[in-house]
Amino acid sequence: MSSSTPGTTGTGADGDARKPVHLAVYDTFADWETGHTTAHLALAGYGIRTVAPTREPVTSIGGLRVQPDLALADLRPEDSALLILTGANLWDEGDALAPFARTARAFLDAGVPVAAICGATAGLAREGLLDDRAHTGADSGYLAATGYAGADRYVEADAVTDGVLVTAGPTEPVAFAREVFRLLGAYDEPAIDAWYRLFHDSDPLAYADLEKALGR
Repeated sequence: MSSSTPGTTGTGADGDARKPVHLAVYDTFADWETGHTTAHLALAGYGIRTVAPTREPVTSIGGLRVQPDLALADLRPEDSALLILTGANLWDEGDALAPFARTARAFLDAGVPVAAICGATAGLAREGLLDDRAHTGADSGYLAATGYAGADRYVEADAVTDGVLVTAGPTEPVAFAREVFRLLGAYDEPAIDAWYRLFHDSDPLAYADLEKALGR
């Protein structure tokens, strides 16, 4: 949405230094789910840093090989603007990614935003982080299968924000991104609205509205 050039830390349109956004990556992570989010946060001036179980390369479900910027053990909430948890087959194949859910707890306890999509919502459910927060996910039954206590807080919606937590299902990467932009204040609401109409609704009038909202 912007022509800003992102750096490691990033600078917003008003010149404010911004902490980086941390994107969780691990083997089988769903590479299509967070592209809108990270691309347009980078354009807004946020640095994007990848965090994995270790510094060893990981491979997405689409075969993309990623060399992580840092290991999970080195990530601290106070150094981050946002933790994004991607979906992955591994969320449903054991406890290998449970440390990421525990890190999400530390972020939320510190008041630092977390955004989880697809299988990552099940990881948060198992950690108890959705018991008392409005949320959504792939399906209410999918989350109920985790045995969590938050089924009555499930919302049938494309994406849901409760406090500093964003959740979404695997088919809603655009709605997921919109909620993140709003939560971080990455763009003004007219720009977010036009962007959503362009990428989600394929509204032919939205591009001109987006350019106007961005002052171009």
